[in-house]
Order: sequence, then structure tokens, then C-alpha cells
Amino acid sequence: MPSPSDRKHAPVFVMGCHRSGTNLLYDMLLSSGGFAIHRGYLPLYKILIPRFGSMKSRANRENILRTWLQSKGFRRSGLDAGELSARILNECRTGGDFIRTVMDSVAQSQQVQRWALYDPDNVLHVERVKRDIPNALFVHIIRDGRDIALSLKKMGGFTPLPWDRGQTDSLVATSLYWEWMVHRGRSNGRKIPNDYIEIRYEDLITNPGETLGKLGRFLDHDLDYDRIQRAGLGRLSETNSSFREEGVKEKINPLGRWKERLAHADVAAIEATVGDCLEENGYELSLPAAQRRRSFRQSWMRRVYPAFLGSKLWLKLHTPAGRFANMSALELEGPVAVTESVRS
Repeated sequence: MPSPSDRKHAPVFVMGCHRSGTNLLYDMLLSSGGFAIHRGYLPLYKILIPRFGSMKSRANRENILRTWLQSKGFRRSGLDAGELSARILNECRTGGDFIRTVMDSVAQSQQVQRWALYDPDNVLHVERVKRDIPNALFVHIIRDGRDIALSLKKMGGFTPLPWDRGQTDSLVATSLYWEWMVHRGRSNGRKIPNDYIEIRYEDLITNPGETLGKLGRFLDHDLDYDRIQRAGLGRLSETNSSFREEGVKEKINPLGRWKERLAHADVAAIEATVGDCLEENGYELSLPAAQRRRSFRQSWMRRVYPAFLGSKLWLKLHTPAGRFANMSALELEGPVAVTESVRS
């Protein structure tokens, strides 16, 4: 746990299920001042280490570095490749070392003492990040799972199993993915209660001053809402809503879209399947118990999806299956030359 004197300079990891408002919250932090302005991507734990293996091996470090130097994240960093490469190859032995080296360099180049990193999937990697960066703080943003299911389905952000791709089943499967992500994040957070905080997306939208005040006290950082609005970086001035083509009204009111856009049967199926998780996180169910009785199929899906998602993650992190990690999110320039890796 960071000491009170160190907390105001501790790195911050913004995370949460995809479409939960992670981008918005991250841009609010950057707009507050005092954080390094960086829109890069550093998926060490999610992509690069699973793909190439432990950074304890120099060959693996070379592959990871060579790949990242071709990524959009590096292009956005403004850093010198030669100087950075020498430090990473000679000093870094973990994903946390790599992240810290890059982000400390970005912060130093901007003459600020703090940085934050955005990656929704870090809810799955809190233990690894905390082990490698002991003073890290984690902000978990949570959003209504019914809105998440609607948004992720519209943008194709989660792919259900082949037999669950009908309208209602795909929404149920996506809501189970939301529940799994929320549970993983909260479970990891309970292990480090002093360095972990949860923020509800709905509170951030409806009561930003109070919500940012609470978060600011946790981070020991002045999150003045007026200053954040004036700076207006990133998503504060340009929406990334999956409904952005549908007009200004959607940009102004992103809450409770599911009430207008989901059929009654879809709402009933989602609430029957993940209703307990919705209520645990402060979301009121819209239908009486008689209308949200869980079907045999929904009960079966509740057993299958957590096991499927957990097994998929374990295989990616602990077996050669990680070599197939999708690198498209890195937005690489040119092919990647890879030397023989040492997986350990």
C-alpha cells in the first residue's frame, strides 16, 4: 500500500468491463491536470507477455520491445526509441517494469510526476500488476449490465458461443460476460481494499462533482470538475457511443438506453440470469420475480460461461495458447520479426 506521502504520485490503473465508461473516466483524470497526457496502449499482461513469454528472457524482451515499437501506442508516446530500448532490454524483467519505464519516461518528458493507464481488461490482471508495481492504485468503473449487453451486442464487442447467437441468447451471454468481468474485478479488489475503489458510471454522469470528489480523495489528487470540463480532453468533447450515429440526444443521455431499446422478453431474460449481480451493484430490477424466472437454458448458460471465460483466460496466460493472442489492437506498422522465444 502506498504511504500517504507517496499516494499523490502513485500510478493509477483505470479498468472495467468494456463499454463501462473507462475511456470517459480516464479522460477526466487526464483533463484534471497533473497526469501525463498519453493515449497509448500497453497491453503487456493481456497480449505481449502471453504472445512472447516471460520478460525474464532477453529474447522475449527483444520480441516484446520490437513489436511494441511498431505499435500506435509507441507512436503516440513521443519517446526516443533508442534510449527507451536500452533501458527496457537492460532493466526490465516484468510487465510492470516495462509499463513503469515507458510511463515514467512520458511523465518526465511532460514535466509531471504522475501517470494513469487505461485498459478495461486490467480487471483480470490486478494481482500481476500489483505484484510488479506495488504502489499502483486501481479504479474500477461499473455500469448497468443491461446497458452493457445492449452496447456490446450492437458493436460486436463480445462473441457468444456459436449456439447462443440468437437475439435473446446473445444478450444473455453478453450479460454473463459483464457479470464475469465485474466479479473478477471486485474479487481482485477485495484483496487490496486500501488501493482499490469502485465508481458507478451512472454516478459519474448524474453527479460528477461528488463522484470525482470521492475519487480525488482516494487518489490524493485534485479532480476539480470545472477544470476538467474546461480542458475537455478526449471523450469529454467527442463521444465514443455505440449509438453516436443516432443524434445528439444519445450523446446527452447515455443512461438507461436498455429501457427503450430492449424488448420485454430480452429484459426478462437478462434480469433472470444476472439479476443478483445487478442488485449487488445497486441496480434496481425492473420486473417482478414472477416475470424473471430463470429457464433451464439460462441456468445452463450461467454454469457454462464463467467456466468457459475462466478457462480461456487461464490457457492464454499459462500455456502456449497465449502465442495466438490477437495483436490487432496494437495497430502495428509492418510485419513483426520474431526470434525464438523462451516461454516460462
